[in-house]
Amino acid sequence: MTETFHQDKTFDQISYADKTVAGREFENCTFTHCDFSNSNFSQNSFTDCKFEDCNLSMVQLSYSKLQDVSFVNCKLVGVDFSHCHDFLFSVRFKGCSLDYTYFGKKNLKKTLFETCSIKEANFTDADLTEASFQSCDLDRTVFQRTNLEKADFRTAHNYTLDPELNRVKKAKFSPQGALGLLAKYNLVIK
Repeated sequence: MTETFHQDKTFDQISYADKTVAGREFENCTFTHCDFSNSNFSQNSFTDCKFEDCNLSMVQLSYSKLQDVSFVNCKLVGVDFSHCHDFLFSVRFKGCSLDYTYFGKKNLKKTLFETCSIKEANFTDADLTEASFQSCDLDRTVFQRTNLEKADFRTAHNYTLDPELNRVKKAKFSPQGALGLLAKYNLVIK
């Protein structure tokens, strides 16, 4: 990967663990079965790209652009998305491990999280308006000053969030999941 612009390429079984890849543009590229764990991907641009079955745990994305990027069955443990460029930031996740990720202050409107593990992640000050958490495990994930208006939690589980600290107008919850809204009161409901 020495070129600076890559378009319509497929990268399969690339191992760049613990390495730096900076100043590159990827457009309509697919990454499959790649290991980018502990890599520095700062100052790159990814547009209309797909990562499938990749390990991106602890990857650094400072000043990187993620526009219409999808992650399928990827491991993204400990990734800090807050340092990505805000302009046109757009991501989707399906079957991913997003444990310990940080999305502070990110605009995640209409973002789809499908069958993901999102344990101990942090969405402080993020905008999750109309986001959907389909069959996601949100155990110990932090929502503070988060805009969750019209967000869909109906099939999500293990979440706790304080409606007094977040905007939840018209958010969707299942009857069982709504108990996560009362966790701070330490109630016994039988």
